[in-house]
Amino acid sequence: MRGTGWAGPPGPSVRARALARYLRACARPVADRLRFGGAQLRVVREAYDTVGFTPLPRGTKVHAVSEQHGDGQVTGVWLTARDADESAGVVLYLHGGGFVLGSPRTHRHLAALLSQASGMPVLLLDYRRAPEHPYPAAADDALAAYQWLLDQGHPADKVVLASDSAGGHLAAWLLRGLARRRAAMPGAAVFWSPFLDLTCSELDARDAECRDPYIPPVRAREVAALYAGSFGVDHPGLDVFRGPKRRWPPTLVQVGGTECLLADSRRLADVLAAAGVHCELQVWPGQVHVFPAFYPIVPEGRLAIGQAGVFLREVVARPLAA
Repeated sequence: MRGTGWAGPPGPSVRARALARYLRACARPVADRLRFGGAQLRVVREAYDTVGFTPLPRGTKVHAVSEQHGDGQVTGVWLTARDADESAGVVLYLHGGGFVLGSPRTHRHLAALLSQASGMPVLLLDYRRAPEHPYPAAADDALAAYQWLLDQGHPADKVVLASDSAGGHLAAWLLRGLARRRAAMPGAAVFWSPFLDLTCSELDARDAECRDPYIPPVRAREVAALYAGSFGVDHPGLDVFRGPKRRWPPTLVQVGGTECLLADSRRLADVLAAAGVHCELQVWPGQVHVFPAFYPIVPEGRLAIGQAGVFLREVVARPLAA
């Protein structure tokens, strides 16, 4: 367990158990009926944006980014905590939302607290979303943002990736592509509840065994298909488990024990371990999908972000041996 020096996740708090019960009773039934198309998608996006009203840590600086890079545009927000310093490194954050939801507004509170915990500024990327922009639009945006950071003078080993849910697929796609081209790799990676297998082959069995509080397998399959577009979810280019992993950076994966996506995290940890890559997998008992985002409600969320910050600081300061 190098990187954090931590014995293991605690059991769920009273607040965490209450959150899981509430989501299972109220959010999951709604999610089971949703469809991400047309006017309904616009309504869901607007509702999801209300997460952006979560206050940021005191002293956080927010700076919009819109820069031309090659043939594309790098758009997003820099979030810099009061004591964060880019000399320690920078974080490229790829947000979740099933490829169709989410924005810098919905994830800025999470990115800001990660900046505070890691001591690094965080670039929260505003990548293009499906279904308007299917694969490879968002993936290309992630690659462009990483290359832009390097062009700004940030050494590759001082650039780290952080991601949640579908953003985890973008991060893994980026790492896979860099490794295959033998390009400069980021210094570290953090995955919160990654959504990696777009075929969703294990979700129904897992959900039948332990009903996910708010992520229905049918919705996961829907957003995966919207993102894959004409390529299809089984296209080799979307299989982030394929390809060599030996050059991947030290990786931390934090996932909730209630998730139907839990197998994705375990599979990622297994393939990285088989390649000899340092990967710390933390399965937090009783926690829901991307539980760090609920840090204003559950204490484990803030604790997990703190652990991720420690991991990033220590890995970047003292790179682990390959």
